[in-house]
Amino acid sequence: MFDLICKLPKDKICREPKTRDIVKRIGVITADRVHLKKYPVDTPVTVFNPSLILDGGEITIYGRIVLGYFTYASAVAEIILPVRDVFNNTLSGHYTAEITVFPDNKFDLWGVEDPRVYEINGRRLMTYCGRTVNYFDPSIRTERTLPVTVILEKDGWRKLCVFRLPPETRGFVISDKDAFLVETKKGIKLFHRLHMKDENFYLVVSDVPESLLEAEKFTEISVSNTALALEPAEFEDKLGWGPPPVKIDKEYLLILHSVDREMKSYRVFSILMNDEMEVTAITPHYIMEPKEIYEIYGDRPFTVFPCGAQLVDDKLLISYGAADSAIGLGEIDVSELMAILDSNRVE
Repeated sequence: MFDLICKLPKDKICREPKTRDIVKRIGVITADRVHLKKYPVDTPVTVFNPSLILDGGEITIYGRIVLGYFTYASAVAEIILPVRDVFNNTLSGHYTAEITVFPDNKFDLWGVEDPRVYEINGRRLMTYCGRTVNYFDPSIRTERTLPVTVILEKDGWRKLCVFRLPPETRGFVISDKDAFLVETKKGIKLFHRLHMKDENFYLVVSDVPESLLEAEKFTEISVSNTALALEPAEFEDKLGWGPPPVKIDKEYLLILHSVDREMKSYRVFSILMNDEMEVTAITPHYIMEPKEIYEIYGDRPFTVFPCGAQLVDDKLLISYGAADSAIGLGEIDVSELMAILDSNRVE
């Protein structure tokens, strides 16, 4: 359905269904220790699938919160942590949070989910999965979720645009999620994961207009030149993008999640991409899998779901959802991860 960016045949990409977990767990935040400002409910039912961004001596976490299980409608809450709390393993306190992005239009009526936060041209952006007005309508099985991008301005987050496939192909889209924007030498690209009516999932990269950042009102944007970045291995059901990439020298370091075909467990691996958006290296095995009880047991068992990543000296700090029931923080030694990637270059 889509052209493949990675030109190497699928059977030549060396990946095995085993895990060498290199992520050091450094903290967990649960919903009972998150207290909402300006809202009559003090604590959310659950908080998970967080993104993060580093700003001086503070780490801002953008977590997905749920206030009730009836429709599981989500919003995004902002939590600010001192960097020292994270790396000194002192994440045992209580934290104030503010709901900053929440449902308010037909593209996210039933939920604002799984935010990815990043910066382009010095401006802070967030792309999330919007549960559209069609989400619970059994008679409409198209565009149930779509990527929505918001931009941080002086008065808070402003909803900027929603991304859709061109009109002639929209009718084949069941959902579109796991999305974020990346500025490349070839322009701004949308990384996203499509679920199409052939019941397959496609890990893709699309072109978007550079002018989207200047839009003064909410806009619908049709993506173009959508291309497949990587296909699942034979032991996987689907792949999804994790956090926005981190630049390492001249390559983009990306964390991806995978859903196992047998157990439906979420595991994590990593790739490198060049400026042409071609895959240049892949970890030959998973680098993280559910192993702590809070990652194995929860609303969605056997799930680690990274949404945030930031370089801190020689470490990669990641934020992830643990079993859809908690915020997890971990760190990866960048030298160790790059050595694994260098051992499995795509030639």
